Amino acid sequence: MPAPTHPRLHSETLANGLRVTLRQVPDLKRSAATLRVAAGSHDVPLEWPGLAHFLEHLLFLGTARFPADQALMAYVQRHGGLVNASTRERATDFFFELPTTAFSAGLERLSDMLAQPRMNKDDQLREREVLEAEFVAWSQDPTAQQALSLYEGLPPEHPLRGFHAGNRDSLKVEQPAFQQALKDFHQRFYRTGQMTLSLVGPQSLEALRALAQQFAAALPVGDNVAQTATQPLQAKCYQQVGEQHCNLLFAFEALPDTCAEALAFLCHCLNNTKPGGLLAHLQQQKLADSLKATPLYHFAGQALLHLQLTAPAESLNVIREHVLDWLSFFAAQQDWPAMRDEYTRLLERQQQVGGALHLARLDCEQLEHGLSEHGVVALKQILRDIGVVDNFSAHWHLPAANPFLGASEPLANAGLIRGQTSAHRGLRTFAQDRSRSRRERSPMQFSQALADTGEEGAIYLRWQLEAAATAELHGKLQRSLRETREDARQAGVELSLSTSGAQWLLKLTGLQEPMPSVLEHALKCLTQVDADSASAEPEAPLIPIRQLLKALPESCLPAAPRSDDVKQLWTTSRWDGLALGLSAQTQSALGLALSRIPGIPDNQLPAPPASNARQIWSHIDSASSEHALLLFCPTASHEIADEAAWRLLAQLCQTPFYQRLRVELQLGYAVFSALRQLHGQTGLLFGVQSPTSDPVALLDHIRQFLQSIPALIETFDDANLEQLRQSLAEQFDETSMSFTNAAELLWQAKLAGHSSDYRAQLIDAIGQLDRPFLLAAAQRLIQAEGGWHCLASSAAPGMPWQAGN
Repeated sequence: MPAPTHPRLHSETLANGLRVTLRQVPDLKRSAATLRVAAGSHDVPLEWPGLAHFLEHLLFLGTARFPADQALMAYVQRHGGLVNASTRERATDFFFELPTTAFSAGLERLSDMLAQPRMNKDDQLREREVLEAEFVAWSQDPTAQQALSLYEGLPPEHPLRGFHAGNRDSLKVEQPAFQQALKDFHQRFYRTGQMTLSLVGPQSLEALRALAQQFAAALPVGDNVAQTATQPLQAKCYQQVGEQHCNLLFAFEALPDTCAEALAFLCHCLNNTKPGGLLAHLQQQKLADSLKATPLYHFAGQALLHLQLTAPAESLNVIREHVLDWLSFFAAQQDWPAMRDEYTRLLERQQQVGGALHLARLDCEQLEHGLSEHGVVALKQILRDIGVVDNFSAHWHLPAANPFLGASEPLANAGLIRGQTSAHRGLRTFAQDRSRSRRERSPMQFSQALADTGEEGAIYLRWQLEAAATAELHGKLQRSLRETREDARQAGVELSLSTSGAQWLLKLTGLQEPMPSVLEHALKCLTQVDADSASAEPEAPLIPIRQLLKALPESCLPAAPRSDDVKQLWTTSRWDGLALGLSAQTQSALGLALSRIPGIPDNQLPAPPASNARQIWSHIDSASSEHALLLFCPTASHEIADEAAWRLLAQLCQTPFYQRLRVELQLGYAVFSALRQLHGQTGLLFGVQSPTSDPVALLDHIRQFLQSIPALIETFDDANLEQLRQSLAEQFDETSMSFTNAAELLWQAKLAGHSSDYRAQLIDAIGQLDRPFLLAAAQRLIQAEGGWHCLASSAAPGMPWQAGN
């Protein structure tokens, strides 16, 4: 693959002080913005912990110009985009992605909410309860508590040791002094000199600059305010022992500005799982099972490097000696030329496959593209501060290069038959027609539904097995793919394996050039798993709502017996697949990998059975005092018209559902609704996690909301309903839908038994939706004509619910 050419990132400071970065990527189908405010939780007065996080929440509640149902979050959701925000120690980020046609209006809403927040006291009191619910869940989440404990080796006065999330006790909304502090913080930091705006899209640089100038015109003008440096970290190295993990932490002072890129490169090298790397040695010595290096914090020359290990506590001192020994070996590698070159190619691949939002967030960080010479200087200082030495063990060696990052030679005359030359490409022959016919009857279908002229591709491989994998076998399969999955990710291919019941799915999406090699490696790993294979390391506990989401796909399939006899499962399995967007060259290169697929080829695999309009309740024990519930409501039929109606209902419900259950009823901070496709079945998914309301009460609230949907539909006049219908249809247009999303849509269509022109049929069906049909669909949803599937943290309440698997 030739080295990708990335448009040069343009940076400038506008006349009013707003710093902007602009990136034009002509092939993108969406546009994205990231707005960074140089102020975070450590910039808040000590007496008001959580104020910065609280303000971030308040800004999303609407303005006089754009009330909540017209504000940024509702607008982005209505157009099928992505939106979120995060408050960190020294920065607050707001970011969204939209179809390019809707992007300007999104920027208009972002600038208005930053400049003209409503912030009335009633809104504040309601939102404080949301943060209280979030705090309660956070205080009971083992992972969150373990993360907080990592800072216990630092001085008590350092802000990293403080509480910054905010709750009912710390956010004194009723006090005038708090209101003044909130106002002062907004006026001090939410102004142009304190902000950086990053825009990415297919527009020209001139068009992006015009959008940035329009955005800036609405913002308060002000100079940059210096953020006060914090107290010294003092400790140079310390360790923490948790229930499942051991932790090594290295603290640094007075590092150069390029320390962020240096730490990123060092963590990349530490996280290498291949033979020769640190983790492979620790595993060989039976000292640790996993290692993950992460830069926890950096600001004004301070930094904190975290090494998390799955290892017994008594091994930590010995592990620390091996870590320092490896770091000493690493420091002696003479500026790391080969590793830096591969790292640069890795980052290039990530940019090549990154969507608009990924690129906008990357640009906001303003890091070098790889490890620069200044970064080398910073890395050497980091290693000296850790305490590397000149003498180290002789057994260390550098891991092998990533096999998927190297350029491959193109196949000669790929896709041509004997007698043709490249001049004949595009001409049809009877021989090609016969070959195409055979290929389309193959269990691996090479679909023409997506153009094969781009860089991206997708491969789906599905197995129907006689039994489901045991938890131990599932872990072994996932572990066998660990190295290949990481190499593939670095090379621009996302590789995943899901084992839902007796259906297993291997999925590859991203750059198509490495896919044949990635697939071959993945199949080799999976088919070599046996009884002696290593088990997966224990997973970190999940909050209840995430536990339910993880269990949802398998719970929607019929119960199946469990087996750990992987060889027998492979031998008796039947498989089919779908490949999309692959060029003739890539298809030719897939031949060897396809010949190694285990199981029996079968192009007649049945679609997964529907729920038969039953109401099924699956109890998932979360071992938490928090309550959680998911309600999945499938369409009443597999007809595309029903799916179109469900999609429009999902778009109508998203904001009102959030507003009702999270803002008005204050049931909890985790509240969402969305359309979800599982095993070819389209359905509406509602989810809530609550510290106070049990699952039966949560279900009752969701039922009440569903009952209100017909009235909600009637609040939209014909013009607004047409606008909603049009914005939904545009989300599936080839000019605005990402390749990955289009591929997933077509895979789900295949599972549901639809034809390859499914996307065009769906757009047409959306266009034909009228008010009576939508109201009828709402009634079918309320009456559970397609069945309901509930996953909850408590047992079933009785009839009409049937216990699920």
